[in-house]
Amino acid sequence: MLEETIRQIAIWALPVLAAVVFHEVAHGWVAYRLGDSTAARLGRLTLNPFAHVDLFGTVLVPLVLILSNAPFVFGYAKPVPVNFLNLRNPKRDMIWVAAAGPVTNLLLALVCTFVWKTIAPMLDGPPDAAAGGNYLAAIALMAQSGILINVALAVLNSFPLPPLDGGRVLVGLLPRPLSAKLARVEPYGFLILIVLLMTHALDYLLDPPTEALLKLYLRAF
Repeated sequence: MLEETIRQIAIWALPVLAAVVFHEVAHGWVAYRLGDSTAARLGRLTLNPFAHVDLFGTVLVPLVLILSNAPFVFGYAKPVPVNFLNLRNPKRDMIWVAAAGPVTNLLLALVCTFVWKTIAPMLDGPPDAAAGGNYLAAIALMAQSGILINVALAVLNSFPLPPLDGGRVLVGLLPRPLSAKLARVEPYGFLILIVLLMTHALDYLLDPPTEALLKLYLRAF
């Protein structure tokens, strides 16, 4: 039992860490390119995970999900600080900065799909059957986990509720009177999100695009 738990943590930990770190660095890098150097000055434009790890979101949430045998695992890192007022065109550039995170996760899911489809045929059996000590099988399993994690993060973050990335994209797209009203929801956004997650109301909205994307990736290459 302990050995299986350690194996599951090892298989999920690296993909979760990579997904959340690349997600946050993408926000900061695009903001830097568009005029805001806040993340760069604070040393957050780095792939060093220690600069981004959040004890609750990067460690405890994924660990609880793994130990409870959840169907998939996700987490989050410390948000990269962005001062939208420093952007050359704050309302327009906000869209690109916010969209950078989910787009990066979709690209990582594509990389994971390529790795998984390259390695899986080399194994004698399914990756889960061959995983005991076979490093190729372990990489295949991590790639498989990476597909699920990155797709789930991309879809969840695309939900149009501030402070999620989809909400900030919508704030940038809407006319000013409507965008100002939506922006005022941001302080309550996470509370609303938790309620939607706990009541499973969000499942009806997020499951269809998640399943559609997974099918699309599995057909790739």
